[in-house]
Amino acid sequence: MSRSLGLLISLFALILLLLSLFIFWIFTSGQINFAKGVDPFAECRMSKALGNTNIGGEFELINQDGQIVTEKDIFKEPTILYFGYTFCPDICPLDVYRNAEAVDLLDNNNISVTPVFVSIDPERDTPEVIGDFVKYHHPKMIGLTGSKDQIDHVSKVYKTYYKAQNSNDDWYLVDHSTLTYLILPEYGFVEFFRRDKSADEIANITACFIKNS
Repeated sequence: MSRSLGLLISLFALILLLLSLFIFWIFTSGQINFAKGVDPFAECRMSKALGNTNIGGEFELINQDGQIVTEKDIFKEPTILYFGYTFCPDICPLDVYRNAEAVDLLDNNNISVTPVFVSIDPERDTPEVIGDFVKYHHPKMIGLTGSKDQIDHVSKVYKTYYKAQNSNDDWYLVDHSTLTYLILPEYGFVEFFRRDKSADEIANITACFIKNS
C-alpha cells in the first residue's frame, strides 16, 4: 500500500468518525427528531394535544396601551394564554386568577412565564378596560383586544368558540370556550389546560415543558 493511499484511508476514517460524532450529538441534544411522530414532551403532557398542530398562528391585535402587536411581540417567552372577557361574571375571573397564581408559582422557582388575556368581547373591552383588568390580576399580564375581524381571526387560529347572547342592553353575556393554552416561543402551541386544573398542576406541567424544550 502506498503512503498516499494510506493517508487517504486515514483521512476518510477520520471524516467518518467526525460525522458519527455529529449525528450522535444531533440525536442526544434534541436538535432533530428523526423518529416521526415522537413527542418530545410526552412525559409532561396531560391532554391528547400535540404541539406543532394546526392550533395557533399569526395575528395582529391591540394591547392595553393601544399599540398594535403581533404574535412575535407577545410570545417572547413561555406564555399562558386565555380567551375571555372582562364583563364575565364568574368563569373568567376565576380562570384568570388561577393562571396568574400559576405564573407566581413558577416565578418562585425562577421560571419566567407571561400571562396573556385575549378579549372575545371587542365592543366593550377597549384597551383602557383591558388595561384595568389585567393590571388588577397580575403586573406581567398582557391584555389584548381589537376589531371584531381581528378577534374572529385569532379565535379561529386558536380553535376557540365564542358567541354573544342576544340582549337589548349592554349587559349581555358571551358564551365561550374556557381552555388555557401553553405557548413556547420555539414551538408555538404545546398544551392546553381545562378548568379542572389547579394553579399547582398548571405550574408543574408548564415547568416540565420548559425543562424539556
